[in-house]
Amino acid sequence: MANQVETIINVQKDNRNRKTVFFRGILVTPVFIYICSFSQLMHWGASSALLTLPVVLTLVFRGVYPSYALTFNHAILELVTRFSTYVLFLTDEYPSIERNNAVSISLPDVEGGKKLNRWKPIFKWIFAIPLVIVGVLYSIATIMLSIFAWLHILFTGKYPEPVLNIAVGTIKFWNRVIGYAAILVTDEYPSFGL
Repeated sequence: MANQVETIINVQKDNRNRKTVFFRGILVTPVFIYICSFSQLMHWGASSALLTLPVVLTLVFRGVYPSYALTFNHAILELVTRFSTYVLFLTDEYPSIERNNAVSISLPDVEGGKKLNRWKPIFKWIFAIPLVIVGVLYSIATIMLSIFAWLHILFTGKYPEPVLNIAVGTIKFWNRVIGYAAILVTDEYPSFGL
């Protein structure tokens, strides 16, 4: 997976702040509104804030990946990932709007678009349909398990290890899918595994 989006998340397993975990749903509201402000339609989803159409057009017609779009998409993907780690109780660190050590995302080097096939962006969304279906199933399982993790943290102050692996795996999976189908930084089809 050297040519995929790589996600590193520093998870806080022990000594959790039970008060912020209890009120997490309220605490995430400002960051949620901030992320939604990047989309004119104000609907949820990382792909609503990402620059996809300009990338498709420049890749197909010029064979170039605009550097401004790559920088913006990288920043939004990291922001959404910090938000997700906070929502899924993986950390007590409030999701910063600036880069930090809690989440690190590495994008493959596209060399200005030279490493990418000019015509694949037209078909990637169709090829991504099975990935999205599997991702939705992973997300449903992660949400259900996160409710268990929320209760476990409230009573013990520790994040349960099995739930941690699934939650982190789901975030990494979605970042690979977004890298393939939305921000178009790789032509390599992502794996279905967590």
